Amino acid sequence: MGKAMSQMRRWRAGLAANLAGFAVRLQERRAAVESEEGIPVTPGAPGEEGEPERGGPTAEREPHADYVPPPPSYAPAVAAPRDPVGAVPWGVRVAAEVGWRFLILAGALYVLMRVISAVQLVVLAFVGSLLITALLQPTVAMLKRAGLPRGLATAVTFIGGFVIMGLVGWFVAWQVMENTDMLSQQLQDGIGQLKKWLLHSPFHVTETQINQIAKNLQHAVGTNAEQITSAGLQGVTVVIELFTGIFLAMFSTLFLLYDGRNVWHWVLKLFPRDAREGIAGAGPRAWRTLTLYVRGTVIVAFIDAVCIGVGIYFLGVPMAVPLAVVIFLGAFIPLVGAVASGALAMIVALVTQGPFTMLMVLVVVLAVQQIEGHILQPFILGRAVRVHPLGVVLAVAAGSLIAGIGGAVVAVPLVAVTNTVVGYLRVHAHEAALRAAPGPHGSTAVEVAPVQKETPADEAP
Repeated sequence: MGKAMSQMRRWRAGLAANLAGFAVRLQERRAAVESEEGIPVTPGAPGEEGEPERGGPTAEREPHADYVPPPPSYAPAVAAPRDPVGAVPWGVRVAAEVGWRFLILAGALYVLMRVISAVQLVVLAFVGSLLITALLQPTVAMLKRAGLPRGLATAVTFIGGFVIMGLVGWFVAWQVMENTDMLSQQLQDGIGQLKKWLLHSPFHVTETQINQIAKNLQHAVGTNAEQITSAGLQGVTVVIELFTGIFLAMFSTLFLLYDGRNVWHWVLKLFPRDAREGIAGAGPRAWRTLTLYVRGTVIVAFIDAVCIGVGIYFLGVPMAVPLAVVIFLGAFIPLVGAVASGALAMIVALVTQGPFTMLMVLVVVLAVQQIEGHILQPFILGRAVRVHPLGVVLAVAAGSLIAGIGGAVVAVPLVAVTNTVVGYLRVHAHEAALRAAPGPHGSTAVEVAPVQKETPADEAP
């Protein structure tokens, strides 16, 4: 019995201790919750720790208007800010990259055009010398193969080429001066015939109106005499610049014929060392394209001039030979030059022979142009210098706006050479990438790009 009573007392004591501990933990939990809600806690007597202060201004448990809850004890999950570059759409980034590079290229091209316009005479003379050198270089190579020294072969080719070009120019000027009086008389007769046609035409033009138009033209010429005189003085300046350009072209042609290879090596040294391999390969191909263009253009222009000249000669158009020479020179400006020279022949035929002869000249010019476009140019020029007609028209227009007639002449060969150089450099860059990339089992990629035939050493500049 006594043993049972002692066990009961121990059980009661343990239960009381557990209840006291539970009460303490409950009080601590209550104090922690009240401290999170902003209720001040004042220390009290043992067993009353964490008892809130009663009767004070902050003892109210209900929130009031100025109450600001404290921040939580844990940090909320806030997403990190996005990278500004990643926030820009991919298409906008690509457009911006292309845009600023395009602006830099446009600025560089503008500066280059300003520099070229400042030294336009020198640039046109040098480009003209390149065209003449491309035409005469095969003759120098042929004479060297025949056993002549380089200096003698260059001198013979240079003198012979410029003498022939000078004789052609003299012949044209002589023919124009010889036929000026006859052409002037035929022009007056043509104006008289045009006047009669207008009087009897369905347009109801009276002779008084025609005389008034002639009087207005005379008055315009009289009032603009100062401007015409100024234009004449500018013409003298143009003649001086023309002879200066001819002299520079002749001087440059002589050195290019004699020492063109060393000039090319000097130009090659101006490029960075890493780019010389590609430029060295593009140079001979560009020269080959230019040579083919000049040769083919001369042959095609000669055939056009002979065919159209014979046609207008049998039609009775005066100055057939000078017109044929003009057609020959106009053929060096593709499409536009042929149209302009053909229109000149038609005007002369209209003034001197009448509308029927003009229509016949038009038929002859169109027939020759069709033969040139579909037979002569594809057969003679081939694919080496083929440029789309739209590219030809745009190039001629841009060249004429930049540098006049000289710019129109050099625009198409410049486009053809640029096309060849860009195509070769693209292939060369692909080859270099393949050679640099390691192949399977540590091998290197083989050369797979097409390689054009190299220009012979004696035909390169």
